[in-house]
Amino acid sequence: MRVLKVSAQEEGQRLDRMLDKYMQLAPRSFFYKMLRKKNIKLNGKKADGSEKVTAGDEITLYLADETVESFRKQTPQKAQRTKNTGRKSMNIPVIYEDQDILVLNKPVGVLSQKADRDDYSLVEWLEDYLGKDAAQTFRPGICNRLDRNTSGLVVAGKSIHGLQWMNRLFRERNLKKYYLCLVHGAVKGEKKLHGFLKKDPKKNIVTVLKSPENGTVEIETRYQPLQVVFWEGESYTLLKIHLITGKSHQIRAHLASIGYPAVGDVKYGRKGKAEQKFRLRSQLLHARQLELPEEEYLPSLYWNKIFIADLPRKFAQVLEDMGVDISDI
Repeated sequence: MRVLKVSAQEEGQRLDRMLDKYMQLAPRSFFYKMLRKKNIKLNGKKADGSEKVTAGDEITLYLADETVESFRKQTPQKAQRTKNTGRKSMNIPVIYEDQDILVLNKPVGVLSQKADRDDYSLVEWLEDYLGKDAAQTFRPGICNRLDRNTSGLVVAGKSIHGLQWMNRLFRERNLKKYYLCLVHGAVKGEKKLHGFLKKDPKKNIVTVLKSPENGTVEIETRYQPLQVVFWEGESYTLLKIHLITGKSHQIRAHLASIGYPAVGDVKYGRKGKAEQKFRLRSQLLHARQLELPEEEYLPSLYWNKIFIADLPRKFAQVLEDMGVDISDI
């Protein structure tokens, strides 16, 4: 016999879903059979699997330990986390934290999620940061992703509820996402860009098209020039960007497609005086601000909440050396 106690991080999910996460190799039919035969009970009572569990609930498995363990497996993520414990000291600034969510300021060079087996990303850092707790089936996760060399705000869920709330906001585009980006050229006036993004997965590069084609996704980007400077014989503009759709490489490719590539962007940009002078190897693009809406499914403490992430030191230094006033940014 084994007793699983539902933690605060796990509450809100269906009983059958929790069982599925705990015994990953077992078919769903096995759970329903055991529930019907009362070999699995919820708080000492018969259940059918559709019940929503709450913190403190007890799930009793009247099964041999050998049976339970035969249906469990160590996930590759957990195995990799063990290998990378020496890197859990990675410095990730925490902007906000409560019992359900975390808001982080991702540095340049840090992966949002693994690209290769040996990578140590925000997902692994998150597990190391939170440490081991009472949760047996819940795994914290991030709700939005940034390119490796884009810095700024990333939201993570510490509980089932937190993941559900934040994932829904990003999925339904019910929150506002603002970026700061330094681009080549003198940009005049606010503008809303519309296009269709096509990705080449082999080269990990995207192209922005004016008309839809097979395999394209529709994208929208708004920008507002904050300051234009003339430095070392060339013009540069600091843009405030409202990312509406949020697709891979969207901002970088969209700006480059209209002739204003991000400074430091080795994939979609060009190597100019700024790149050489400041030895830039990554784009000066920063997820600066998130604004949450008033939604009925959100706890009121999140209504109209605004998160702001400080600029990376390198980005701020480049702006200051170019004469850009960052006091009001």
